[in-house]
Amino acid sequence: MKQTSHRLRSSAPSRSAEAGNSGQIPAIGRIFPAPIAPKVPEVIFVFWVVKILTTAGGEATSDYLKSWGNIKGGGTEVGLFVIALVVQFSTRRYRTFAYWSLAYAIAIFGTGVSDFLHLDVKIPYAGTTLLWAIVLIGIFWTWHHNERTLSIHSITTQRREAYYWATVFATFALGTALGDFTATSLGLGYLASGILFGVVILIPALAWWKLGLNAVAAFWMAYVVTRPLGASFADYIGRPRNISGIGFGDGPTAVVFAVAVFLCVCYLAIARPDIQEPLSAADEPERSVAPMSDVPVTNGPERDAQQV
Repeated sequence: MKQTSHRLRSSAPSRSAEAGNSGQIPAIGRIFPAPIAPKVPEVIFVFWVVKILTTAGGEATSDYLKSWGNIKGGGTEVGLFVIALVVQFSTRRYRTFAYWSLAYAIAIFGTGVSDFLHLDVKIPYAGTTLLWAIVLIGIFWTWHHNERTLSIHSITTQRREAYYWATVFATFALGTALGDFTATSLGLGYLASGILFGVVILIPALAWWKLGLNAVAAFWMAYVVTRPLGASFADYIGRPRNISGIGFGDGPTAVVFAVAVFLCVCYLAIARPDIQEPLSAADEPERSVAPMSDVPVTNGPERDAQQV
């Protein structure tokens, strides 16, 4: 009987194993509920508008909080990030205000972390750009290695959502460093940098539309560029004239963009045009498939549209 009892105990799956198999994160899964539907919005035109406004607002807000000092300003950024993170992971499906609150908090906190490495640790912009690029590549590799997909339509488990937000954070930090690098280190100024990234963001869209670039790759390429695009224009509006801005001020600029984001998010919450359709079982990537199997050879936008 002792041997039988021992065998039964050893064959029973542990709670951590069950959590791993269900996509839950063992420690966090005991606190936050498991998702029952996609946790991120569908990619529509308004998504890109709000994303760019969020990046601009996060840049201006972080620059304003920097004037409070590292303790007060940095503490505020961390507090906003933690609160928004808890709210988002407490939801079981995509909730407009929860999602965009965390995106905005990451825009602020990611900017603060990137600026801290440059202004306080004294890493040059080229160095912070390379650092965050390596971090982002590492997150993408780990995410795809473990989940076999980078598609936003697969964000239906806690673990995938964690990878998603880690990616978002890295893109914000990378975009901040890259935008400052072009504006300051390369001497383009904020307006020229904004125009430059406004052109660059069209490249993956055109490649997807005309050349059959995989939709997942096109999405994340464009997503990364939204950060320096929005931040460059925010800096152009808020920074003093002697450093290529128009001198509106970081505080007023932050308020303007925050109001713009709030109004757009209100529209999304009421009209709900960005709710993802449920993903069928046939569309879910299998864990036994070969790496990059969710990145098909496509014949154009029609087939790719379902892969983002």
